[in-house]
Amino acid sequence: MENSRTPGILFIFFTLLIDIIGFGLIIPVLPGILEQMNGGDLSAASRWGGLLMFTYAAMQFVFSPIIGGLSDAYGRRPIILASLFAFGIDFILQGFAPTMGWFFAGRLIAGITGATFTSGAAYIADVSPPEKRAQNFGIIGAAFGLGFIIGPLMGGVISSYWGLRAPFFVAAALALVNWLYGYFILPESLTPENRRPFSWKRANPVGSLRQIGKYPLVLGLSISLFLVQLAGHANISTWTYITMEKFQWDSFGIGASLAAVGFIGGLVQGVLSRRIIPALGERKSVTWGVFLYGLGFVLFAFASQGWMMYLFMIPFGFGGIAVPALQSIISTQVPGNEQGELQGGLTSLASLTSIIGPIVMTNLFSFFTSVQSPVHFAGAPFILGAVLCFLGLIWTKSVFKRL
Repeated sequence: MENSRTPGILFIFFTLLIDIIGFGLIIPVLPGILEQMNGGDLSAASRWGGLLMFTYAAMQFVFSPIIGGLSDAYGRRPIILASLFAFGIDFILQGFAPTMGWFFAGRLIAGITGATFTSGAAYIADVSPPEKRAQNFGIIGAAFGLGFIIGPLMGGVISSYWGLRAPFFVAAALALVNWLYGYFILPESLTPENRRPFSWKRANPVGSLRQIGKYPLVLGLSISLFLVQLAGHANISTWTYITMEKFQWDSFGIGASLAAVGFIGGLVQGVLSRRIIPALGERKSVTWGVFLYGLGFVLFAFASQGWMMYLFMIPFGFGGIAVPALQSIISTQVPGNEQGELQGGLTSLASLTSIIGPIVMTNLFSFFTSVQSPVHFAGAPFILGAVLCFLGLIWTKSVFKRL
């Protein structure tokens, strides 16, 4: 295992990177397509976008513990490959989608089988010594950040030349090429002695969350992670709609802004976190990171010019040290043969935020940009994101005090 750690981690990095590039390709164009399907009504388009994210997340919430349990029983490799193939089919369906029903069908398929990040995180836990887990979990954030540099920018450029549907087919090609590459190259990380029999009793959202509850520290910090990830949907669910409304950005402008967010996030989580987290320590990295996330949301909410969004990305981006530090603290509390189940449980928590977050954030945006609102304030989702971060900060500090 020692000799395969670095190659395995590098492969997972590139697998996640290509996956995020494919996902990022469609972000700048989906609001425009939904807006066309809803007669040019951006507020209505945002609500449909929230429902699509809700559908995907609901399937993830139900099926992630099953996927995590299967990866503990049969290994990470087959789960990662199945997820990549499903994403390819999903993007093809969305590329051809003549109606909203097609979009929902694609999201159902991807949500049921999508487990790239769950199994990728378990893979990293398999091959990382405890003292290197925080830095290696930062690779997930780096892949996410770099993918959001390349993907949205490519999506903006491709849609400018070949139309709003073209990025879906490019994303499908990337996912399927990555699946084919992984089929021949990806090694298995889970050794036979660390596998456990699959259990339906544990392979469900409630059972998986109960397993997390066996470890008081894991449970406490999972609540912190839940609040931060729920706050993140102010960005994930409404960034495109808010910037279209406030600054009249087109798909290229949205793609460029998300590329900048990705660059800063990738730099912090993939490079700087390897120095910052050991220097501050994992606990201080969590508290400072969550604080900077909250500050970034407040600044985004009140930005009055497009260039300000780029400036405020800096403190927000440095908040990225929080999640890998949290993941590292949580993962060291669980034995090796339960890492897949742990990551499945954490993915279920993340999916729960994705069930709640898109609906809340997009409807908040829709209300505060509608004629019914007493005040027009497109940045309202960012304020809610800040509140959730500061609540998470207070909770995290209380958990650390009890240790």
